[in-house]
Amino acid sequence: MARLTAGWAGRPGVWRGLLAWPAVAPFALWALLRLVPGDVSFRWVQLVAFTPYVALASVVAPLVALLVRRPAALVAGLAVTATLAACVLPRALSDPSSRASTGAGAGGAAALGTSKTQTPALRVLSANLLYGSVPPAVLVDLVRRLRPDVLTLQELTPQASAGLRAAGLTALLPYADDRSREGSDGSGLFTRFPLRPEGFTAVNGRRQAAGVIDVPGTGPVAVVSVHPCAPRYAYRFRCWSKSLASLPDPGERVQILSGDFNATLDHARVRRLLDAGYRDSADATGNGLAGTWPYRRSSDFNGLPVPPVTLDHILVDPRVVVRAFSVHRLPMTDHRAIFAELSLPAAAPSG
Repeated sequence: MARLTAGWAGRPGVWRGLLAWPAVAPFALWALLRLVPGDVSFRWVQLVAFTPYVALASVVAPLVALLVRRPAALVAGLAVTATLAACVLPRALSDPSSRASTGAGAGGAAALGTSKTQTPALRVLSANLLYGSVPPAVLVDLVRRLRPDVLTLQELTPQASAGLRAAGLTALLPYADDRSREGSDGSGLFTRFPLRPEGFTAVNGRRQAAGVIDVPGTGPVAVVSVHPCAPRYAYRFRCWSKSLASLPDPGERVQILSGDFNATLDHARVRRLLDAGYRDSADATGNGLAGTWPYRRSSDFNGLPVPPVTLDHILVDPRVVVRAFSVHRLPMTDHRAIFAELSLPAAAPSG
């Protein structure tokens, strides 16, 4: 035994490797799985939401390698940290290219002979009401303060819908596609402008409100109040996956997806939407790391406290310019409301 111990003591490189490589390996595995263009597994869908925290923690790997003087592990650790940083850091930086959108947004206004100030604007607010628990008067007060043109609601119950109408919501946003329902499956779409409700593929009975809005100065704008199943349990994974897969890609008319996606920008299903052309309003304005769920201490994951992640999004058509984005607290719900100010492509001149 003494001889074996002496042998290990005489090989410090082995001890250093046993410290360095185990520090690098878990972060390397995480980075590899993050780059896979698929869901990988149900458990990974739950874990990948915390990639921003893992990216921050990954600096430990090259530091350990540096301290124990393992050059190969240091290089690997730096590569892993750089990979994770490349996935996460852009969300904290305002993206000029997303503000100068293609087509007839702010960047294309000159081609149509219009100025930025003449570009049609749209203000979008979204809130998850947690089984309709948010006091109607509080939400209506937020609507009065922010003056949204479009309000998308998730977990809208019939009682919450009636309370909102009694509190004056329809006086502010008179057009609606109200698909309220008991529990968490209901949703709503309320607008200032005329709305034509559209049928939307329901998955596991979830009623995602959707419609086409006639916004002055632009063409029709299609909006979906997004709310797939939460992948909290394995049996809901299929519903979550199919719900996100059913969301429409950008097309001829301007499209906006707004709501509680139960997914972050690190989930492959949301990355597919971004690859299709959507841009995330928070990401475009440098607010992509603003946590929207949870902010109540009672929220937990398998008994462990959950750090805030960004599950709520306003995804906009590539022709839309994002002017501003903000998050707002509401009582009695574990989600923050999200708000975006958008500039829409101007309608082509007639004749």
